[in-house]
Amino acid sequence: MYRVEATDPDGYVAALGGWQQSRVVALRAAVLEAAPGLDERLKWGHLVYFSNGPVLLIRAEPTRVLFGFWRGKRLLDLEPRLRGGGKFELRTLELREDTPLERAVALALVKAGVALNAELGDPQRARP
Repeated sequence: MYRVEATDPDGYVAALGGWQQSRVVALRAAVLEAAPGLDERLKWGHLVYFSNGPVLLIRAEPTRVLFGFWRGKRLLDLEPRLRGGGKFELRTLELREDTPLERAVALALVKAGVALNAELGDPQRARP
């Protein structure tokens, strides 16, 4: 498993390089703009954002960056490229160097994810 050596969110971003760092910086800025009150943590080896439980993650890997949402199954109308499976709602958007993602879509996803957690509660306590 790919792991970025860091102890906090700023260190995570600083430890990245190349297009992955640029993409993570852009995603992180969009997340914090869309929902300034989110609790940003380094958890499970990547960036995780919380509001009434986990909302989303940003995870850099050698060939991709994942932009994932705990309630992503409910966000397919905003971004149909979100992928995942099984009985849980987690879905991720796999971003490669040349994968487009409009800033407006990223902002909408974050806002919708936060709203779903406010409405439905902590997704880690939800039953599939």
